[in-house]
Amino acid sequence: MNRKKLQKLTDSLTKNCKHFNKFEVKCLINLFYNLVGDVTERQGLDVGLDRNAFRNILHVTFGMTDDMIMDRVFRGFDKDNDGCIAVSEWVYGLSVFLRGTLEEKMKYCFDVFDLNGDGFISKEEMFHMLKDSLLKQPSEEDPDEGIKDLVEITLKKMDHDHDGKLSFADYEQAVREETLLLEAFGPCLPDPKNQKEFEAQVFKDPNEFNEV
Repeated sequence: MNRKKLQKLTDSLTKNCKHFNKFEVKCLINLFYNLVGDVTERQGLDVGLDRNAFRNILHVTFGMTDDMIMDRVFRGFDKDNDGCIAVSEWVYGLSVFLRGTLEEKMKYCFDVFDLNGDGFISKEEMFHMLKDSLLKQPSEEDPDEGIKDLVEITLKKMDHDHDGKLSFADYEQAVREETLLLEAFGPCLPDPKNQKEFEAQVFKDPNEFNEV
């Protein structure tokens, strides 16, 4: 991408991006094109990160291991649902993923956990996510029974209107009372250590002399 196009794209994305400054947006754009390989110029296509490339970033960079959650995070970034993440979706997605307010993170996490996109987190969805995210421990008991018990305990704590499923209002109220419940059904945000390392690596000032 030539300098003029990069400048234009940086300006446009910075204007609509709450949590990154112009320098940071430029770094993220550069990283994006390094990751996808700059084939836009040759083919005249809007190139994006496909599901596998994105999952690889979530796994290697942010230590995520849960396939179901990684798939939902991909869908959270891929706003137009075209099967790949464009440069704008990359920047805006990372803005919430790395630096979002509690409100933005609640909306993002709820959408990740609402597996079928119907606006609720059902008992079945909780069961699938908790089954995936809990460590498989060999025991005499049927592990599914333990997970069902956990779903009931979670509902008791979070289902404020007692309708047997979680609406966003239920989830929001529970998280505001206890922030740890933000990722109640699996880790879908970076931990502080991975976030710090990613930002330190990506947002390097080119004027600094870094010892190799």
